[in-house]
Amino acid sequence: MKFQKVYTLEAIASIIGCEYVGDKDFPVTGMNEIHVVESGDIVFVDHPKYYDKALNSAATVVLINKNVACPDGKALLISEDPFRDFNKLTNYFKPFQFSNVSIAASASIGEGTVIQPNTFIGNHVVIGKNCLIHSNVSIYDYTVIGDNVMIHAGTVLGADAFYYKKRPEGYDQLLSGGRVVIKDNVGIGALCTIDKGVTGDTTIGEGTKIDNQVHVGHDTVIGKKCLIASQTGIAGCVIIEDEVTIWGQVGTTSGITIGAKAVILGQTGVTKSVEGGKSYFGTPIEESREKLKQLANIKKIPEILNKLK
Repeated sequence: MKFQKVYTLEAIASIIGCEYVGDKDFPVTGMNEIHVVESGDIVFVDHPKYYDKALNSAATVVLINKNVACPDGKALLISEDPFRDFNKLTNYFKPFQFSNVSIAASASIGEGTVIQPNTFIGNHVVIGKNCLIHSNVSIYDYTVIGDNVMIHAGTVLGADAFYYKKRPEGYDQLLSGGRVVIKDNVGIGALCTIDKGVTGDTTIGEGTKIDNQVHVGHDTVIGKKCLIASQTGIAGCVIIEDEVTIWGQVGTTSGITIGAKAVILGQTGVTKSVEGGKSYFGTPIEESREKLKQLANIKKIPEILNKLK
């Protein structure tokens, strides 16, 4: 998430009421999660296991719960609870905006686009030309949709990320201030759910087609001309490269990459990153030829046992 203007380190510290290490005029231009941070961004870290990763990331401001040595060219925000204070910043820069109309006045809808009844279009949504949005679709604030996009009934674009911190009293949600970005010529089936990024974008690439009842988690990036079949669940922070085919009831873990032109057969559990240009099957995932050989060999076990007897 980039801010609309440059803030100083002192100004950011005053918003969340914390101490800081560094020049009070140190420039701050945005805030992001560790996997998408850039120079000028704030990143938060609240566990010693991840201190080095955060301090050595591209982020130049680290919101941290311990006064550690500050790397050259960076600044620290010292907080008792970085998770809580990251939420404060999200709420400050991207607060929830109430709407009591079906199509917000600040939404932009391109020429030739058709919006069917009972669809909700939130604040600052941008929809391109010649799209068809069927009934009962919910498009949350700041979603961006390109040209020639079709979205079927009941789909939800921009719900919050499934991201929680466990506390003694229960689970504390990390607020989502990111967006969903749908590129040109995308088709999305009925009853799909595509969550917005925590601070960045969840992106569906140009020409990709998504079947009914597919879930896409926060900050996931799907490439061009992919095919994703029904009841697939894609976790957060996944990268799916161009022209990947994913068949029905596939599930993935978070933070993995599926290489270009890979084929993931139905009911596969994608437990790790996989190379492109190959076919995969099973849980844990393996190349499909190898997995099918293993299944064929398993069927021979009763015959082998009988021979041993």
